[in-house]
Amino acid sequence: MNQTENGELKLPTFSEVCDAWHGVAQNAQTFNRLVNTDADIAQTPKELIWTLNKAKLYRYTPVVPEEERHGIPLLLVFAIMNRPHVLDLRPGHSFVEYMLEKGYDLYLLDWGAPGPEDKNLKFDDYALEYLPRVVRKLKSVSGANEFSMLGWCLGALICTIYASLRPDDGLRNLILLTAPLDFSDKKSSGFSRWTSDPSFKPESIVEAFGNVPGEMIDSGAKMLKPVENYLGTYTMLWDNIEDPSRTTAWHAMNTWVRDTIPMAGAAYQQLINEFYKENKLIEGTLKIRGEHVDLSRLTASLFNVIAEGDHITPPCQSEGVMDLVGSQDKELFHVRGGHIGIMAGRGAEKKTWPHLDEWLASRSELAGDG
Repeated sequence: MNQTENGELKLPTFSEVCDAWHGVAQNAQTFNRLVNTDADIAQTPKELIWTLNKAKLYRYTPVVPEEERHGIPLLLVFAIMNRPHVLDLRPGHSFVEYMLEKGYDLYLLDWGAPGPEDKNLKFDDYALEYLPRVVRKLKSVSGANEFSMLGWCLGALICTIYASLRPDDGLRNLILLTAPLDFSDKKSSGFSRWTSDPSFKPESIVEAFGNVPGEMIDSGAKMLKPVENYLGTYTMLWDNIEDPSRTTAWHAMNTWVRDTIPMAGAAYQQLINEFYKENKLIEGTLKIRGEHVDLSRLTASLFNVIAEGDHITPPCQSEGVMDLVGSQDKELFHVRGGHIGIMAGRGAEKKTWPHLDEWLASRSELAGDG
């Protein structure tokens, strides 16, 4: 209601009420569409060049001339319980798109969604069965003997294991993003507190489901911040419902979040018991297919990126590895933001991506170039 010049309240006309309600109805319709439909994500052109079981290796179509590209190819490795599409979220806001424009020969490993027949897959398989084959194919296609690798979340854990076990495979540069490696602080996160409880037995979950349902993993992550994840995200959407730039970004991210996939049962059990509970990687007692994982054998140049506001992989789970690796060229880099936000949130193209490119570019030329 408005006020007249003499201060009296002026009731809206019937037409004004109808217009207001029409606007609310349109916004509600938009809200419902955004919540319940999928956006077009992961649209950057790429070619499938290798498969093994459910896993696929893609090479992105270069966008700069060959003579202007970096000589060392870059392999992207995301987590095993999420789609890697978050690396290529939407046109105009895509890390993949950004790095292609910077001249990188870019490859993506998509682990795929495990089926019931894959319930026995372990980190042993990912680190010593899949990654070595991916690397061989990458070298064959690119023609390079060296490569760089970027691992995010559990992808970073797998990359760390691989880099420690196969230091002579040609890995020149390793970028770790929000890497869950050190679980010595049992109170550092909700996951650590839950899994350190003696009553928490992953065997019972694996026995019941085989592979751990993606919805269960997603719910666990959301329960770390229930108000923000179950209410705040939709409140934010409604508050910005008339801003196309914000609703487009929200729709793309929600599409990725909704696309949950299961985690192989044996890998989940191994993650909880050998990493969260026993902290074997940092304690130096981890064995993968009978091979001792010695972090001092990781000698590639290392850029370890930490999200200061990460409630899934808090900084303390990533920082300690810096004192254990054998890398002479290593840097710890802190970014304001959360587990996903530092790479896919608003502002990632200013506060994170340029730093990754700046660090990697000078380390991505072949010997004798430049």
